[in-house]
Amino acid sequence: MNNYFHSVELDAEKCCGCTNCLKRCPTEAIRIHNGKAHILSERCIDCGECIRICPHHAKRAHSNQLEEIEQYKIKVAIPAPALFGQFNNLDDVDIVLTGLRAVGFDFIYEVSRAAELVSEATRKLIHENKLNKPIISSACPAVVRLIKIRFPELCDNVMPLLAPMEVAAKMARREVREMTGSSDDDIGVFFITPCPAKVTEINSPNSSEKSAVSGAIAISQLYPELTQAMDHLKVVEPIAKSGLIGVGWATSGGEAAAMLGDKYLAADGIENVIRVLEELEDEHIRDVDFIELNACAGGCVGGVLTVENPYVAQARIQNLRKYLPVSLNHLNEKDLDLMMWEKELEFNADSFRLSDDLMEAMDMMDKMEQIYQTLPKLDCGSCGAPTCRAMAEDIVKGKAKETDCIHKLKEKIQSVYDQLKNTI
Repeated sequence: MNNYFHSVELDAEKCCGCTNCLKRCPTEAIRIHNGKAHILSERCIDCGECIRICPHHAKRAHSNQLEEIEQYKIKVAIPAPALFGQFNNLDDVDIVLTGLRAVGFDFIYEVSRAAELVSEATRKLIHENKLNKPIISSACPAVVRLIKIRFPELCDNVMPLLAPMEVAAKMARREVREMTGSSDDDIGVFFITPCPAKVTEINSPNSSEKSAVSGAIAISQLYPELTQAMDHLKVVEPIAKSGLIGVGWATSGGEAAAMLGDKYLAADGIENVIRVLEELEDEHIRDVDFIELNACAGGCVGGVLTVENPYVAQARIQNLRKYLPVSLNHLNEKDLDLMMWEKELEFNADSFRLSDDLMEAMDMMDKMEQIYQTLPKLDCGSCGAPTCRAMAEDIVKGKAKETDCIHKLKEKIQSVYDQLKNTI
């Protein structure tokens, strides 16, 4: 098995074993044992759904602290466009970007700039008919990991372009090197992130050997200090270099609209994403060239590391776009080469592997089916597994026993009672 990095962590002391997270996990990565939740590392996609749903705040996301930027000689912020939706009555993104300078960053490179380049690159590849249709966006790392685990047949449909975060980091490093003559080791590039999936992507990339991003700081962690800095600005610097196409990526449908066509589909929220992927796998979705999928409701503005209601933030982004030009960034061939994936997307075989030995795995699969047929098929979650089939898998792996199912336990108790009654 591989060693996996995960930004989503469990605080066992706060966990009450309530099964809320168990029922909402999109990859069945959570089990309840001895009254506490446990996360299966090989299946977790760090979507943050368990953080969102946990009433006891027993799940949390790891990210970098602002103080960590001091490790680098030159500090670069690459803010997600979702950051702009966190502030009320904002009519100039330069206020936010200047605020980032005030809290300690030397250079700012908007991720929305890279988003405009990714949009243009996608349009170019679609026009040249070089991609498998329907094309699935690769921007949301939680969705990409979901496809690797649950929908491996769709791996070839995922767009082989780096996400705007990664493109922005590469572009920012190039610009800073040219301006200052500094080495990469002296440059710290920090993503201002709305979600934990991006933190995981930085530490364990889907499509490259190593990320160009040095770390990620949660919007919620930076927000108080950034707000204070914005309130005390004396001069607003003209930093912004992106338009409404790039900023629009913050909300669901923004990336798809940037395709400038009408054969696209956009879905947000992990449950809706799964429904779309299931229909894609069954070939029920036709006449669509491009599919944008966001694990968070409302798009990136709905990430669990933001501070504002996603629908309020979405409305603010839409209002902010009125003040912006269409696009300020344009693609060249050198940029396109820099944006392509370094490695192909592959099915994560560890996720559902029963055994490294093929014959043993087949035998375990047969036993799983036999056990499953004896279970009530209610998928109630009372046993600590999300479904009866997952329960059968846990039993075969030796991680559970049949009497963990309350219905099977009831049957056994009734059987013992009947035997005792007949004996008496």
